[in-house]
Amino acid sequence: MELKFINPFMEALVNVLSTMASTQVSNGEPFIRKDNSYKAFGDASGIIGFTGPKAKGSISISFSESAILDIAKKIFGEEKDKIDAEIADMVGEITNMVSGGGRRKLSEEGYKFAASIPSTITGNNHNIFHKTNGQVTIVPFKSNAGDIFMEVCFEDIIK
Repeated sequence: MELKFINPFMEALVNVLSTMASTQVSNGEPFIRKDNSYKAFGDASGIIGFTGPKAKGSISISFSESAILDIAKKIFGEEKDKIDAEIADMVGEITNMVSGGGRRKLSEEGYKFAASIPSTITGNNHNIFHKTNGQVTIVPFKSNAGDIFMEVCFEDIIK
């Protein structure tokens, strides 16, 4: 997949976490999911699909428990010791904001999308099923509190 379809979502994640949670993240090297595993790399994930006349796709963002608890503390102003419904809602909202930021950038390139409502999944060893059949590119991110993984999946891209 071309980086022009991944970079807007990477930039949006960095911006959202910096702005909303005073959390600095740095990305690692993107890689392609090579196996048929749908296993998430984190403990709380948000996923959102989007469609448009030139492409359809989805993104998911998976947070390690330590990373999402730290982000929740910064957003809510209180310490939590486990992932609960409020944190799951926050994961969905972060995913929605990242999706919106990435889609906004892609619209400047002529790719317009309508998005679905984000879904969240929590727990160890959960699976992520993308709404599209395209190749899944995974981008690892590091924060001071833990790991975050973004998956970007597109299919039917018309240039």
